[in-house]
Amino acid sequence: MSGDWVSDANAALLTDLYQLTMLQAYFAGGMEERAAFEFYVRRMPARRSFLLAAGLEQVVDYLEHLRFDEAAVAWLASTGRFEPAFLERLVDFRFTGDVDAVPEGTVCFANEPLLRVTARLPEAQIVESRLINLMHFQTVIASKAARCVLAAGPRMLVDFGFRRAHGAEAGVLAARAAYLAGFTGTATVEAGRRFDIPLYGTMAHSFVQAHAVEADAFRHYIDCFRDNNTLLIDTYDTIAGARKVVALAEELRASGIRIGAVRIDSGELDDLSRAVRRILDNGGCGDTKIFVSGGLEEDQIAVLVEDGTPIDGFGVGTTLDASVDEPVLDCAYKMQDYAGRATRKLSTGKETWPGRKQIERHRDRAGRLLRDDVVLESDPSNGERLLVPVMRVGRRVAGLPTLAVSRELAARELAALPTALRSGSGQGRYEVRIARSIRALAEQLDQAGARSSP
Repeated sequence: MSGDWVSDANAALLTDLYQLTMLQAYFAGGMEERAAFEFYVRRMPARRSFLLAAGLEQVVDYLEHLRFDEAAVAWLASTGRFEPAFLERLVDFRFTGDVDAVPEGTVCFANEPLLRVTARLPEAQIVESRLINLMHFQTVIASKAARCVLAAGPRMLVDFGFRRAHGAEAGVLAARAAYLAGFTGTATVEAGRRFDIPLYGTMAHSFVQAHAVEADAFRHYIDCFRDNNTLLIDTYDTIAGARKVVALAEELRASGIRIGAVRIDSGELDDLSRAVRRILDNGGCGDTKIFVSGGLEEDQIAVLVEDGTPIDGFGVGTTLDASVDEPVLDCAYKMQDYAGRATRKLSTGKETWPGRKQIERHRDRAGRLLRDDVVLESDPSNGERLLVPVMRVGRRVAGLPTLAVSRELAARELAALPTALRSGSGQGRYEVRIARSIRALAEQLDQAGARSSP
């Protein structure tokens, strides 16, 4: 992705001002020993009983290409905020640290480190803003998409949300996150090109309106797309549109052309889908599928599926790409140690657990998730460890899993969810234990801080 949304040089400026001011101060003060920072979610949103980690590929790409070119340095100089010696150092600035992370597609929960950066303090600090930006967004969307996947079961799910996404990058990355979570494909063409995600599309109401006769619009479209077609039938009257499809299908049979699907984008989807299914079946179009869209979200999908509504696929747009019910996660990227010394933040409501941590997952005999333990990285292993090496000395350890492989992992993870976590209500809760070793380290730091206070 690097170099496409913004130039590599401008990517370095995708940060908050205080990252650069701190960087100058670190350089001036000689504070360049190694530090560890971890990205995690502080608390679960009300309507989420689990999250799905996503965005790691874009983070690694960003870290590998992090540069300040001459134009970026010149612009920073023009602000009058920075010392010449600091700006000179930016010209050769590179990320040379290490990254450990849970693989994309992993089910995760609050207080679990999803990613750890270990690097010289200036390098670990300056990447905070963009790293959160990338991990947060795709994890939000993947988690929303996963709920749709659980609700829809084996039925087709297509991302329709690009037009309502908050910018081009968001629209394309939302398609990626949704596909990772199990969506069948997307309508966003650039996501198809960039990530090899299957593309799906039908027609707009304007296409029908541009023809004086609705049936002519259907015929025209079929003439252009004989082998892969979906007709939008609710521009005027859904029932009448379905009957026109049946008449057209009869006309086309002699040519060996079939109508693949019809789409309903408005109205009472349960009643309309049942009525359209009867019309299609009675008209010899039993193999023509019904695809629905129009402001759908997972709760509606679940009800339609549970009621046995004859729907073969769903297009989900605004509610997915903007994750309208839970659009943000209370997440953070916080220092865990510096220069060999564990650190702990005690701000009210934002306290951190100190030390470099690892997640150990435990499963029952059937392979379902049972509980997670958050332990110190140095603790003896007692379970399935989720954080794995991703980058060492500024370079990826090996090729990251492909999107297809991450999608397969997500499917296995969702299949392993306990029943209580699969509910659309988000009320199910999963046990995440903080190890005694972490609690003991926190107590030790608290006591040392109290003794050193004036």
